[in-house]
Amino acid sequence: MPQITSTEEYQDLFDIDANLNRLVKKIEVLNYINPLNIASERKQFYSSKFTYDPVFKYPKIKFNGYKLHRLFFSQRLERIADEDIRQLYEDVIYEYSGLIECIETINQGRKFYFNSLKSFGTPTEKEIDNAKFILRFDDSDFDEEMLPIYSANDAVDYFKDYSKRYDFDYNIKLSTNLSAAAMVLNNTQTLVLHKNHKFSKNQLKVLTNHEIGVHMVTTFNGLAQPLKIFSNGFPNNVETQEGLAVYSEYMSGCLTMKRLKELAFRVIAVDTLNKGYSFADTFDLLYSQYKLNRDAAFAITLRVHRGGGFTKDHQYLCGINRVYNYAKNGGDLNVLLTGKVTLDYTNTISKLQDLGLAIPSKYVTDSYLTNDNSNKNLDFILKSLK
Repeated sequence: MPQITSTEEYQDLFDIDANLNRLVKKIEVLNYINPLNIASERKQFYSSKFTYDPVFKYPKIKFNGYKLHRLFFSQRLERIADEDIRQLYEDVIYEYSGLIECIETINQGRKFYFNSLKSFGTPTEKEIDNAKFILRFDDSDFDEEMLPIYSANDAVDYFKDYSKRYDFDYNIKLSTNLSAAAMVLNNTQTLVLHKNHKFSKNQLKVLTNHEIGVHMVTTFNGLAQPLKIFSNGFPNNVETQEGLAVYSEYMSGCLTMKRLKELAFRVIAVDTLNKGYSFADTFDLLYSQYKLNRDAAFAITLRVHRGGGFTKDHQYLCGINRVYNYAKNGGDLNVLLTGKVTLDYTNTISKLQDLGLAIPSKYVTDSYLTNDNSNKNLDFILKSLK
């Protein structure tokens, strides 16, 4: 890997980047947003015949939000000479500030919801139309690969075997306090798997291509960059990162109609927050009207109602839409793998590379090399999204 010298010309940039790196380590939203008592609240919700409003408990915050805000906004950005790079760092400080406000207001109802809106947005009418379009398609074909027969320990073995194609090392942890089957914690290079979840063969393929093939790849590519901003995250990077991850599922041939409809249901569920739905109302929409099974309806409802209304989940569908179109139009996916970056900043990334302040992706998502998708319906849908 080429060594980048922090020359006198860019010393101020590297100093600011290092300062932000020290500050941002404490604000990983996923460390705080997952409830600690999911199992007991699920049981009570089911016992109440789906009328009880779950009371979730969350991890304690380990930082002083006011002090962090002050330190973020004390950075002397006027010392960064290049206008595009200075704008990137200004945008990123506002982004980190918004995430602090999100974490500080977890479990404070609409207060958290409005902070979530600021950081993650909410579905547009176009996105809701796309979701409803996807939900018209049939996903009832039986496939043995969809049977949930693998334990968390089986999943650990599967992930380890899959990861042999990359030469980076990461931690694997099992947890019951998880609203998903798996997630990657960027700051600690840790894959967390739900301890009690039963995985299907297809889900293992999906998760390895999604979590390792993209999220872990961009984690380690970000760590290899001279500027820590690539590792800590560009503004609004969730849409791009989740879009890349779902595109990896598509290219590896394991994206199914059921999975794509799950992403569409997340958009519908996030939209219910805007309409003021309670936990029970959102669940009822998914379970009674859309006929999702009980556990799937609960899982999606939990994801969007945790914290007081977490709107992040609508970004998976708009993310795959944008990344799919970017790739089909000849866009360079390697630029988007350089770290936790955002599609809207590709020109700035190219400028940083030209100036010797960033390097090309060290690791590449191998599913992008050949298109193994053979599902004509998926092609039709992705081409038809607005």
